[in-house]
Amino acid sequence: MDKKRYKKIVDKNTPKENWIKNGLISFFVGGTLGAVSELLLECYSLIFDMPRKEAGVLVILTLIVIASVLTALGVFDFLVNKVKAALIIPITGFAHSMTSAALEYRKEGLVLGIGANIFKLAGTVILYGVVAVYFFGIIRLIIMGG
Repeated sequence: MDKKRYKKIVDKNTPKENWIKNGLISFFVGGTLGAVSELLLECYSLIFDMPRKEAGVLVILTLIVIASVLTALGVFDFLVNKVKAALIIPITGFAHSMTSAALEYRKEGLVLGIGANIFKLAGTVILYGVVAVYFFGIIRLIIMGG
């Protein structure tokens, strides 16, 4: 079988994604997650009588805990399949990747299992995030003049 014929067979049998539907689902679920985060921010500010900036740290911690627990229960992947990219925002996606790696390697022990492998998925995000911040910081310094 030649490559062109094989490609036609693969293209014919590959499920087509509905980009508009997926985009709308991600938009509304992501917007709901943002609204819930804002509600948490207001609640933490009022309940603990703290500035919004400090309450924001509690919101981030809450999202990390929720994403980690859902990952540990095996629910996070199911939800991502249903709502597409809406849950893979930096905070929940990062928590999911860390928890997944920890769960995958937990049988190998705390040091050689979890400790050595927990950043396997998230390590690239950290690396390129730090590099990008460094370069954008230099560009801002040059543009803003010090």
